[in-house]
Amino acid sequence: MKKKQKLMKKEGKTMLMQEEREQIVEYGKKMSADRLTSGTSGNISIYNAEKGYMAISPSGIGYFDLDANIVDGDKKPSSEWALHTAMYKTKPECRAVVHTHSMYCTVFATLRQPLRAAHYVIADAGVDEVPCAPYCTYGTPELAKAASETIGDSNAVLLANHGMLACGGSLKSAYSLACGMEFCAELEYRTKTIGGPVYLSKEEMAEVLESFKSYGQPKKKN
Repeated sequence: MKKKQKLMKKEGKTMLMQEEREQIVEYGKKMSADRLTSGTSGNISIYNAEKGYMAISPSGIGYFDLDANIVDGDKKPSSEWALHTAMYKTKPECRAVVHTHSMYCTVFATLRQPLRAAHYVIADAGVDEVPCAPYCTYGTPELAKAASETIGDSNAVLLANHGMLACGGSLKSAYSLACGMEFCAELEYRTKTIGGPVYLSKEEMAEVLESFKSYGQPKKKN
């Protein structure tokens, strides 16, 4: 990669959102390896608020502002670009979106059921229940609208008969959330096969959600 970057500099070429492109390639490979998607399904995007541009997978397929004007790239963009831009407009703090067709989240999406608090990790989404948006054809403005209207305070949303979408302040956090929601979905599915889970109560989840606000290592003081 370093040789390629040096060559590009020598040739006087510049690539818009180079760092974001590289991250999308890296996490696209992870998404496949972690079985969050199969084949070419699913997609990833990163929004650079400073530049006002969004990069969407796969690498080099096209880079947009949030009005879908292609500013770099000469190939057809992901059919789900509207779904991604809708999230950035709905959630101003969002900087990355991961859309998967992971098995267990898609099972619940096909049942058109939300993910409930069978495990406290669901609090990673910022809520005690991850909602399911109504069915709309993939790649349509209607799907983007349905997802943005359904997601609410959650940072994840199921898409009926389709898959799951996770938002984050970085690609790392959005991807981690996608993995966490798949864990929750698999756990809920498996417990349903042997009698059904005992869901955490609203009060129990309120405690977890409050705790998660200060979870992790404290920030270092300058």
